[in-house]
Amino acid sequence: MKSWREECGVFGVWNHEEASRLAYLGLYAMQHRGQESAGIVCLQNKAHLSHRGLGLVGDVFREETLEQLKGDTSIGHVRYSTTGDNLILNAQPLMANLLNGPVAIAHNGNIVNNAKLRHELQESGSIFQGTNDTETLLHLISRTKTNQIVPALMQSLEKIVGAYSIVLLTRDKLIAARDPLGFRPLVLGYKTNHKGQKSPVLASETCAFDLIGAQFSREILPGEILVIDDQGEKSYMLSSIPSPVDRAKAQCIFEHVYFSRPDSIVFGHSVYESRKKFGAWLAKENPLDADVVIPVPDSGVPAAIGYAKESGVPFEFGIIRNHYIGRTFIQPQQSIRNFGVKIKLNPQSAVLSGKRVVVVDDSLVRGTTSQKIVRLIRQAGAKEVHMRIASPPTISPCYYGVDTPQKSQLIAAQSTILEIEKFIEADSLRYLSIEGLFHAFGELPQTNFCAACFDGKYPTEIADGVA
Repeated sequence: MKSWREECGVFGVWNHEEASRLAYLGLYAMQHRGQESAGIVCLQNKAHLSHRGLGLVGDVFREETLEQLKGDTSIGHVRYSTTGDNLILNAQPLMANLLNGPVAIAHNGNIVNNAKLRHELQESGSIFQGTNDTETLLHLISRTKTNQIVPALMQSLEKIVGAYSIVLLTRDKLIAARDPLGFRPLVLGYKTNHKGQKSPVLASETCAFDLIGAQFSREILPGEILVIDDQGEKSYMLSSIPSPVDRAKAQCIFEHVYFSRPDSIVFGHSVYESRKKFGAWLAKENPLDADVVIPVPDSGVPAAIGYAKESGVPFEFGIIRNHYIGRTFIQPQQSIRNFGVKIKLNPQSAVLSGKRVVVVDDSLVRGTTSQKIVRLIRQAGAKEVHMRIASPPTISPCYYGVDTPQKSQLIAAQSTILEIEKFIEADSLRYLSIEGLFHAFGELPQTNFCAACFDGKYPTEIADGVA
């Protein structure tokens, strides 16, 4: 439904007898972060066993596959291709045999200076198998003058600009790393194994911990490299970043607006509560006499609850979503016309007929889906249709691990709010202000967050002039 494309999700577990099954469940919990490919690498007798495939987690992994992935340590990945095509060569975790042994790596984020680094590596003789930026990091590691993985990783990461939350598996270590600005989430937890020991678990979101019964401990810090092995845990910080007092962060606010699951804790905040607060603040900024508040399901539900509570207008599910439309839905013949968005969303006339309706959604990207939804609600008999967006206008693309439309395709970058209102055929259109967004979030001033998609202020240089 959205023009936003999810990012990726990473998972790792150390010293647990059911490591591959935990990875499978963790990836299942984070399926919303990527639906193009999935993969798991496990460690067995200091050797890597892997299985990767295109498609959803449940399609890629079967019982017989998991039976073969024996080992007490594993990492996993679900992918949406922000950089690189949707090819099996790009499915992660990626694996390589380096001078100091085998390495497997899974990455969430985007290296913005990847094109420059890749060109330099190819000029010096590197051969790339795929087209994703994670492979660039493997080549950088392989070219360091040390055969110790931690110094090699640190030296390589110092050359990278952009977003990365990484899990990396060697023959005897599980390593987590997060970029100095902390764009993407990465969390540490623990699950008790059959021996009664606490097994470290890593994931992009805490919802993965909830499913497998792990206890959340903390975030991996921006700029931190956490090394887990038989001796325990050891934390390092990238040498290029300043002291904790002076350290800047650029955590992605859109994780709370749209990407993360509402039952996750991201950057120390409940995503569900954030979205409710966004909706409530939206109602404060844009009061309106109406009969009913409805969400665009599913991502608009928490914001609509917050809007309804703050405004005093009753909340209803005026649109029902069909959750069982697969990726390979067969399009009807042209003789069946105008089914459009109704294959996924069906309005309820009993709720909408004769009513002044407030429709709450989390974001508006190109505007075409919003237009179809407004038309559906009118066809169901609504007297008025007022669109309310629980985030600011999206005016800039993201270069940090989210596959967004180009600036020319973002309607708010090309049109005024009144022009968008006319295009989507709503009686009124209002957005949450960027000040309201961070007031609601409780993070003013917004110095710790990246909101470049809303304000165009990128926290790093963008390579090749693409910004």
